[in-house]
Amino acid sequence: MAYTSSLHLPKHLLLPNPRRTRHRSSSSVSFVPAAVARANGVDGRAPEKKPPPPNGKARINGVNGKKGANGHVNGNKRVNGHVNGNKGVNGHVNGHADRIHLSVSTGGGGVGAKDGSGLRVAVQGAPGAYSKFAAKTALPGCDTVLCRTFADALAAVERGGADRAILPVESTMEGTALRNYDLLLRHGLVVAQEINLFVHYCLLAMLGVRAAEVRRVISHPMALAHCGRALARLGVDREPVEDTAGAVEMLRSNRMLDTAAIASPRATDLYGLDVLAHGLQDESWNVTRFLLLSRPPSPVALHVDADAKTSMVVAHRGGSMMVLLKVLSAFSSRNIDLTKLEVINNDGDAAGAGARPPVMILDTSARGAPTLRAFPHVLYVDCAGAAQDPRVREAIQEIEKFAVFVRVLGCYATDSTVYDLQ
Repeated sequence: MAYTSSLHLPKHLLLPNPRRTRHRSSSSVSFVPAAVARANGVDGRAPEKKPPPPNGKARINGVNGKKGANGHVNGNKRVNGHVNGNKGVNGHVNGHADRIHLSVSTGGGGVGAKDGSGLRVAVQGAPGAYSKFAAKTALPGCDTVLCRTFADALAAVERGGADRAILPVESTMEGTALRNYDLLLRHGLVVAQEINLFVHYCLLAMLGVRAAEVRRVISHPMALAHCGRALARLGVDREPVEDTAGAVEMLRSNRMLDTAAIASPRATDLYGLDVLAHGLQDESWNVTRFLLLSRPPSPVALHVDADAKTSMVVAHRGGSMMVLLKVLSAFSSRNIDLTKLEVINNDGDAAGAGARPPVMILDTSARGAPTLRAFPHVLYVDCAGAAQDPRVREAIQEIEKFAVFVRVLGCYATDSTVYDLQ
């Protein structure tokens, strides 16, 4: 029987760990709009942060439930539109705030050490895609290369058509449902950077179209799933397409007057459409983590004491629980924090509809040409610390003694900031 269990991106993991402050020059809680970070920050980093609010609570559209810059908290009185009987900013759905004004900025390193000028980043989707915004937030000076699929984006880097590829790998709402980790493992690229983007969905339509005239909504299947409750209340049909930006492009090119699309707020300006509703997502906390990949060797040069993260995959063929406990022991005995741990058990020989094939991993250490190998049991691990840190290196060496296969996917600067497109 195949099953997946994981620990990834809960809210508390996006907040500073008080046990790991020795490498950080500053730590604060604040909202970082991506556009403001690029305009006022240093090389795409967020500008200087304000002190955290009282009692260590995050500011969510205001302080301690009081009226904030964007109106009241918890679905109270707002302006410009009514959806489902609740007042909201520009037609909010579900009474949610339009976005969570929360991020964590850690001093030193991270996104923006270089602005990416001259780099070509391969992204999946049409203009207005979330992957493109994530790439431009991580590397404001980069040029983007649009690709039809994520596999095409990775192939562009491998053949030299791009310097980086960006992949969404997990979200707070869907975990790793995109399965882009599986795609990452099939290629020999290395992780060079991470970026966390707050995903804010809008309902867009042709100019002049009213919400009551919409009979169908198109978007990427994941976006439709993220907005399921809101769409059910609106009573519309749903039609999946390749990506959110592609849905907007289809909407405009075909002048579909009975159809709306779910996409990012930036797509409104790019395609000249009306916004029927902001904040369409069912859950207010909707963050997607993206990884930027490059050809080896890694372009990232980190000091041994840098505030870094090392990603790896550990594969084995049996005794899942015992291997898991040994992996945990290898890190805990050296006081190394884990920021991600996901366990994949795919028994390809198991009977039943739920069985999944083994995970295919490219063995880049094999003699001769890299070889794809199949493993039924895999652990994805992100640990705090640089790969050259003696403690991390010793932990990996210990794991290599009992695991069938270990591959370090990359070592890169930690960036826990959650960037917003607003």
